[in-house]
Amino acid sequence: MAAGSAADEYARRLSALGLEIEVREFPEGTHTAADAAAALGCPVAAIVKSLVFTLDDAPILVLVSGANRVDTAALGRALGGTLGKADARLVKEATGFSIGAVPPLAHATSLTTVVDEDLLKLPIVWAAAGSSSSVFAIEPSQLVARSGGTVTRVTG
Repeated sequence: MAAGSAADEYARRLSALGLEIEVREFPEGTHTAADAAAALGCPVAAIVKSLVFTLDDAPILVLVSGANRVDTAALGRALGGTLGKADARLVKEATGFSIGAVPPLAHATSLTTVVDEDLLKLPIVWAAAGSSSSVFAIEPSQLVARSGGTVTRVTG
């Protein structure tokens, strides 16, 4: 890991939270869940997509299996509001990270978090580590505990 890199900074943030993780960097990037899965040699389902939406205009983080698409109408109903897309400015403001680099933990602000129930079917999942070219592994139960997330179905 390059000294001073976004991934290095993110690893320090997690360490401050008591989580010791190993960040893996891929110079070619892991811009999509499929890219990350191919680089890691794991199923796409084991990739965590950290997506920021708005729930009645407030940012909300949805941690989704790379194999799934969020059904915004169904999830909005389940959460008791209207789920919409967050723009790049709001994503950066709420998380401290740009779209494509948003990790599941250690954000600029405290975010309500929803965790895709399908992630809990796997022993280990991989998530962005503060850049579009770095990832880290975490047990799904730790992801839920550390994010304070609510486990729910995010697909239709």
